[in-house]
Amino acid sequence: MKDTTRFVEVVNGAKEPVTVTRNGYDTLVVMTPEMYDGMRLDAARHRLYERLATAEAQRAAGDYVDGEAFLEGLLDHAR
Repeated sequence: MKDTTRFVEVVNGAKEPVTVTRNGYDTLVVMTPEMYDGMRLDAARHRLYERLATAEAQRAAGDYVDGEAFLEGLLDHAR
């Protein structure tokens, strides 16, 4: 890469990550910090929704312990 200034301009102006190829093969994917943060936030949101769906399914199936019973179990285990 000889013109890094121009490359940074291309990446900063892109609406999507930029794929760099070498000999016709993908070598790197470059994105702005904002794009990366957004991607990480989307992934975290997806994991949260999956966990919520699991918790809702467990609750609907009666597979849960209420707060008081959970706390009592912790206290019993600590004794």
